[in-house]
Amino acid sequence: MALGNRRKGDLLLQSKLLWSTVTADETSLSPAPVPPAVAIDERLSIPLAELSFETSRAGGPGGQNVNKVESRVTLVFPLATSPSLDEAQRARLASRLATRVSKAGLLRVSAQKHRTQGANREAALERFAELLREALAEAPERRPTRPPRAAKRRRLEGKRARSRVKELRGRVRGEE
Repeated sequence: MALGNRRKGDLLLQSKLLWSTVTADETSLSPAPVPPAVAIDERLSIPLAELSFETSRAGGPGGQNVNKVESRVTLVFPLATSPSLDEAQRARLASRLATRVSKAGLLRVSAQKHRTQGANREAALERFAELLREALAEAPERRPTRPPRAAKRRRLEGKRARSRVKELRGRVRGEE
């Protein structure tokens, strides 16, 4: 809407008209709907019922609010007892994420980058999925290769040149 040469009262009326067209859903501050499961890859997804979330006070941005609001979110996943994982996946995750798994078999992922609990919850879920995806990924099998003949030749030439340089640093022979 073009404002043009309107008075202050017209602008106020126009702003009220604009707000009257906005529905309650568009103005609510509730977080985005959370999916019922966290998709790790095409074969594996972890139901949200298996995850628990803990909140605590976080450092970082937030001003005076940082001392009052529990915005840090810690996602807790029972790796040792999860029915979503088979034994091979459980063993692979336990070995690859050994530094992150407690003695009780709990995997903890914290997020405190954002100022709101909802944003930190989303960040924790994304980091959790990324960690599991990376830990479950199988490394491609290494094909043994031999160095090319030219590479061997260059290496030996370099060794000879270095040997000559070091040899020249010694005493001069034959001029006694």
